[in-house]
Amino acid sequence: MTLPPRFTEDVRALPTHAFGHRSLTWWGVVAFFLIEGTAFALAIGSYFFLEGLEENWPPDPWQPPGLLWGTLFTLVILVSEIPNTIVKRAAERHDLATVRRYMLVLLPFFALLLLFRALEFTTLNVLWTDNAYGSIIWALLFLHLTHILTDIADSLVLTALIFTRHGGENRRIVDVAENAMYWRFVWLTWLPIYALIYWVPRWVA
Repeated sequence: MTLPPRFTEDVRALPTHAFGHRSLTWWGVVAFFLIEGTAFALAIGSYFFLEGLEENWPPDPWQPPGLLWGTLFTLVILVSEIPNTIVKRAAERHDLATVRRYMLVLLPFFALLLLFRALEFTTLNVLWTDNAYGSIIWALLFLHLTHILTDIADSLVLTALIFTRHGGENRRIVDVAENAMYWRFVWLTWLPIYALIYWVPRWVA
């Protein structure tokens, strides 16, 4: 009896990691974008629904929040994309020295963002318990703050790990690249929220 031919392939030389759509981590992050993006879309839809029920927005006698801290927050988070992009590209080149350097550069940005976000809450001119307007803008800020804290915590852990003797491992470098991609989601979702909280009340006044 003749056995069928056996086809074998030595896969030991194949890479154990990948970037972009070839990575399972990448697909997980994209799936998270879709889930969390839906949450942001629902919150934004709620904002416009509540705004449509009011004759004035914000309702009298409340005033729109001051622009200073929210605008500074926006500028800092946009500028943070520069070192973030450098980290992502360096990770994809396996340039560990540059990854380490610019992950440290990101740390002051994180501190400033948390400071400015704390100051934002003090200038909203309304509490979440005052009315629907107050509830929705506090909800939007808290929703975004949750994502900032999540990514900052992840970035701090990765920064610590990348300085260990295991920091140059392929899976760790992939984690750094995908974390940088998630930071883009964080600042991109902030832009419409910034417009809703600070500018829509001034445009419709």
